[in-house]
Amino acid sequence: MCHQTVSLAARHLEAAGIPTVILGCAKDIVEHVGVPRLLFSDFPLGNPAGRPHDRPSQDFTLDLALRLLKVAPAPRTTVQSPLPWAADPAWKLDYCNIARLSPEEIGRRRAEFERQKDIARAGRASG
Repeated sequence: MCHQTVSLAARHLEAAGIPTVILGCAKDIVEHVGVPRLLFSDFPLGNPAGRPHDRPSQDFTLDLALRLLKVAPAPRTTVQSPLPWAADPAWKLDYCNIARLSPEEIGRRRAEFERQKDIARAGRASG
C-alpha cells in the first residue's frame, strides 16, 4: 500500500480522535507527511510488518507497534525496529537495482511481467 496514502489516512483518523501507528519501510515519505507515530522497519518495501512467513518477526513487530501506540512521548515519534532484513546489508544494493542484473535476468523478469499482464487481461475479459 502507498506510504503517503496510509499516512494521510492516519492523519485524518488522528484528527477524529482515533490513535494510529504507521508501520512503514519508507521513512522519508511517512515523516514528511507528519504522522504522530511511525514504526520504521528497514526492510524492502511491502514488508513493514516483519519478514514474510516469519511469525516471530511479525509478532515482535506488532508488539513494538502496540507499545509505541501506548508510550509515544510526543507527536511525530519515529521508532526504528531493531530487526534486520538480512545479516548482510548488501540486499539494499540488490533491491530494485537493475544495474546489478544480467541481461538474461532482465529478460526473464520482463517476460514474467508480460505473462502476468496477459493473465490479468484474460481475467478482465472473462469477468
